[in-house]
Amino acid sequence: METQVQTTNDSKLKDFFINQLEDLLWAEKKLVKTLPKMQEAATSSQLKDAFGNHLTQTQNHVSRLEQVFGIIGEDVDTTKCPAMAGIVDEGEDIIDDTEAGSAQRDVGLIFAGQKAEHYEIATYGGMVTLAKTLGYNDAADILSQTLAEEKEADILLTKIAENDINYQASTEPKKEGLFS
Repeated sequence: METQVQTTNDSKLKDFFINQLEDLLWAEKKLVKTLPKMQEAATSSQLKDAFGNHLTQTQNHVSRLEQVFGIIGEDVDTTKCPAMAGIVDEGEDIIDDTEAGSAQRDVGLIFAGQKAEHYEIATYGGMVTLAKTLGYNDAADILSQTLAEEKEADILLTKIAENDINYQASTEPKKEGLFS
């Protein structure tokens, strides 16, 4: 079935697209501030590297989103993303509630990272579709690049968890006060 391309520059769908673009830019900028904290809190060198590498990617995601604003002829702006704010707050709680240097903390950080990735995957996937519907094919291509990177980051976090971190955490003795 052929997708019908929106030709009007003034539609409710375009307004929604812009709103979601502003939300997504806020979320990515929040992650630029949060990923270094996650990297510092991680115990595993593999997880530290994953967060560090994703920070560089996330900085590129911010630039790409700014580029998309230009493509659609809008000023770059942000709107607070309550979903990402909540995910980041939860990640900070995990750091506060787990023992430094523990595999349990790394498991929690992986969960927090994957929650952020899954939110981004869902949002970028929807944004690619909307961009195509609105006829913003160049924007759709840019958003698709980021979508692919978010999926790769999620897969990497799963591999890190499965390759040892989860097992290590399962063998750590329970400490009083931590998730009890």
